[in-house]
Amino acid sequence: MNETEQLKALRDRIDAIDDEIGKLISERAQCAQDVADVKKDSGSDIKTFYRPEREAQVLRKAMERNQGPLSNEEMARLFREIMSACLALEQPIKVAYLGPEGTFTQQAALKHFGHSAVSMPFSAIDEVFREVEAGAVSYGVVPVENSTEGVVNHTLDNFMTSNLKICGEVELRIHHNLLISDVTDVKSITRIYSHSQSLAQCRKWLDAHYPKAERVAVSSNAEAARRLKGEWNAAAIAGSMAADLYGLKTLAEKIEDEPDNSTRFLIIGTESVPPSGDDKSSLVVAMRNEPGALHNLLEPFHRHGIDLTRVESRPSRTGVWTYVFFIDFAGHAEEPGVSAVLKEVAERAADVKLLGAYPKAVL
Repeated sequence: MNETEQLKALRDRIDAIDDEIGKLISERAQCAQDVADVKKDSGSDIKTFYRPEREAQVLRKAMERNQGPLSNEEMARLFREIMSACLALEQPIKVAYLGPEGTFTQQAALKHFGHSAVSMPFSAIDEVFREVEAGAVSYGVVPVENSTEGVVNHTLDNFMTSNLKICGEVELRIHHNLLISDVTDVKSITRIYSHSQSLAQCRKWLDAHYPKAERVAVSSNAEAARRLKGEWNAAAIAGSMAADLYGLKTLAEKIEDEPDNSTRFLIIGTESVPPSGDDKSSLVVAMRNEPGALHNLLEPFHRHGIDLTRVESRPSRTGVWTYVFFIDFAGHAEEPGVSAVLKEVAERAADVKLLGAYPKAVL
């Protein structure tokens, strides 16, 4: 066959495959509706339609079955959007996130829940907590730590006074771009807007390329992008989502100093999550002011072979708690080995609060 005939044959095959994919997606959507009907008949609300542990298991299986040439992550993203669309047939999940629109937190929310979820921006982390606690939204998404700039203290502080639970996590690779508007004079840039953390994460690049430009910290990268309209001598550091939202051009891509720069986000909700088979747990522990307090806290984890993934200390907000430690570790709180450790920790600590047990980030 000549080139034209080969291409026609391949396109005909693609059309036939697309037809089968469409039928299977429709069949899957019908099964999802049937599941929803069963839950409705039993009196379940919309939050029980979304099962974090079940979705994590589905995504892991999709990655295990993947034979290429698509990457495992791309395959999982396709399944994420299918599940998001199927869930939205009954009622889209409402998700609060730290706004405004175009932030990395919104990107994390859509990565975790899919684009069929209704994402709602709020101006502060404590507002996200309040919206979830009030039942105005089903879940919230808040940043908790960055690989280069460290922990987000305001998120940890809110957990100390909130009864919400961690239901999941999202890890997002952060790429910063230098953005300009359609009126920017590239040779006359004297001001660069961004969030303070983003400015810090791009410090070396800025020193090398714009050492004399004023660096202006604003509330978010999306706010930095919004400010560019009409400013001929300014640029902004933000992600591609903000660029698309505000119609900006990318002058330089991936200007972050650390190529593996990433941020971890937490999904907060009101329900506990059953084990998924590959989980993490988080707790906050108050220790008495005595010698060896931290050693006494961590020793049971070492003895039982439980992997600690993060230990963070925070100053007490009351006179009762002198040392407050936030701890993340591998395993689900319902597992026998983990529950035994938690019991020992409770006996040694002034107070212990389990923040949640949830699936490890898949995407």
